[in-house]
Amino acid sequence: MKRIGILYHPKRKETIQFSRKLEVFLKGKGFRTWMCSAWEPEQARCYVEGTDLLLSVGGDGTILRSARTAIPESIPILGINMGKLGFMAELKADEAIEKLPAILDGKAWIEEHTMLKAELASQGKTLYALNDVFVGRRSSARLVNIVCRLNNTPLTTYRADGVVVATASGSTGYSLAAGGPILHPQAKEMLLTPICSHFSFSNTMVLPSNTRVELTVNTTHEALLSIDGQTEVQLKNGDSTKIMLSPYSAKFLRIRPKTYFYKFLDSKLKRKVQ
Repeated sequence: MKRIGILYHPKRKETIQFSRKLEVFLKGKGFRTWMCSAWEPEQARCYVEGTDLLLSVGGDGTILRSARTAIPESIPILGINMGKLGFMAELKADEAIEKLPAILDGKAWIEEHTMLKAELASQGKTLYALNDVFVGRRSSARLVNIVCRLNNTPLTTYRADGVVVATASGSTGYSLAAGGPILHPQAKEMLLTPICSHFSFSNTMVLPSNTRVELTVNTTHEALLSIDGQTEVQLKNGDSTKIMLSPYSAKFLRIRPKTYFYKFLDSKLKRKVQ
């Protein structure tokens, strides 16, 4: 490991200051480094090639941005939490400097998470998500009709606020809030969860990894495609979004026991609802 990138949350002064502290520490250990705002993915991608490790400094949102920035490179990500929940991060800021040497010395393991690919052919866009893809209403309070096909086979037409397709990583996010189940982080299944479905199919479906989900909006008002709740694309009536597992995955460096998730899940969800 020779070259390390630092992607930071640019809207919080403390994350920038801590990232600079990390950079000084790493250079003192003989590593080549670069720093960039996680909110500027195009600029960050200029540095990504040849990088051996990405440090994501911020909260879970910064990790989501870091995972998408790393595509198509297969670069491990180490999340350093300076946010509120820190569900996906591995280290707290106050322990990072102490524990980094052991991690950089190879005393860590890699946890691989599936990602999604969303194709919007009408606009020539291909987007990637670590957590979830949402198709549904934008600002209007009116419901949207969403025709759903699985592997080219009609399933149903949702009349709802929207539909979320989530990975295992995203199963503890929007999908969970809408009543969906929790998947282990390394599970490869996808979740199909309608949001506030009205007089239509309302249950979450757990789909095998080879499923291709097609969601077509039928609406006279605003609709959108949202990637990880961070990137939005306006949809027009008749636009179809095809969603499937991405050929790329997100890799996270872990130092906790490989059974960490069960205890971690309980403590984090309790904190979330307090």
